Amino acid sequence: MIHFTLYNMRNVGIIGAGTMGIGIAQVAATNGCKVWVYDANAKQVETATVGLEKTLTKLVDKQKISSEKMVEILSNISIATELKDFKDCELVIEAIIENKEIKTKVFTELEQHVSESCVIASNTSSISITSLGAELQKPERFIGIHFFNPAPLMPLVEIIPSLLTEKSLAEKMYSLMKDWGKVSVIAKDIPGFIVNRIARPFYGEGLRIVEENIATVEQVDDAMKTLGNFKMGPFELMDLIGVDVNFSVTKTVYNEYFYDPKYKPSLLQQRMSEAKLHGRKTGKGFYDYADGAVKTEPTKDEALYQQIFLRIISMLINEAVEAKRLGIANDEDLELAMQKGVNYPKGLLAWGKEIGYEKISETLQNLYGEYQEERYRQSPLLRKLN
Repeated sequence: MIHFTLYNMRNVGIIGAGTMGIGIAQVAATNGCKVWVYDANAKQVETATVGLEKTLTKLVDKQKISSEKMVEILSNISIATELKDFKDCELVIEAIIENKEIKTKVFTELEQHVSESCVIASNTSSISITSLGAELQKPERFIGIHFFNPAPLMPLVEIIPSLLTEKSLAEKMYSLMKDWGKVSVIAKDIPGFIVNRIARPFYGEGLRIVEENIATVEQVDDAMKTLGNFKMGPFELMDLIGVDVNFSVTKTVYNEYFYDPKYKPSLLQQRMSEAKLHGRKTGKGFYDYADGAVKTEPTKDEALYQQIFLRIISMLINEAVEAKRLGIANDEDLELAMQKGVNYPKGLLAWGKEIGYEKISETLQNLYGEYQEERYRQSPLLRKLN
């Protein structure tokens, strides 16, 4: 058995200097850790650190942090030029492309350079932690630590032990994330974990409604914001996350669940990804972000908006109920994850009780009757709740 000492985890390695990687580095450095950041593309690390300095300067200007704190954070971050620079790290978190083969290759090489007690973690949003760690010589040291974007701002972190992870490690990482000011939940190693599994219908059903010409992108977003009090509609959120990234997560969850129709990807989203209409990062997605672009105002329709909202929220609540049935996490963590991870205005189990589980069941039954698709099947637990 490996003995992991929580309070010795002051030297942290980050693999990947994209938005997530540098964001996690900022979190660790802010909390007094010495952080080394490595990326296969050396220029990306330089770009990321310059961007971080600009971000921190803005925080100083807004009086969110002191100039002394900014200097401290930046001095805590160093650039690693190769994986062996992580030799003194007690924790290494990977945050690179969502590709199992590439991640596994990095982990097996990394294991040659770190100590036997170093914790190796992945920030993957949907790939099996068990499968990623299985190739390691010491899979018991491997765990999922999933931050949400942007990592310095979003409070939630999902902790995901694999079937091979040493039993005490999840609680130790839970405590470490608490020390870093994060709200953590411990989840089973299932595709999408908690948030990305339960949230799939928010995007998928919105896409389906638009694909069938029932409503426009603008109407779907407006309905969810006005009736559901969501901060962003599904299309605005996909543009923020990256249409390509969201599509990749959906494909992973769909494949990992052996092509369960509930998680079937959207052809519209695939075409958007192929066209590189990825959202804000490319300047255009479901909306146009070019300077001077005029946003189309939705045509208000109360009956249509009610239909959109009830359809999407019913699918979300059904997914939360199924997660409860399967014991993916306890009720409190299921509610907390959706509120802290994707800013849902309410926990979905509480929302189901408020609307009425009978109404949710009836809505799904009507959708199943209309489409005759397994996509709309109900959780066996749904009809038992009141």
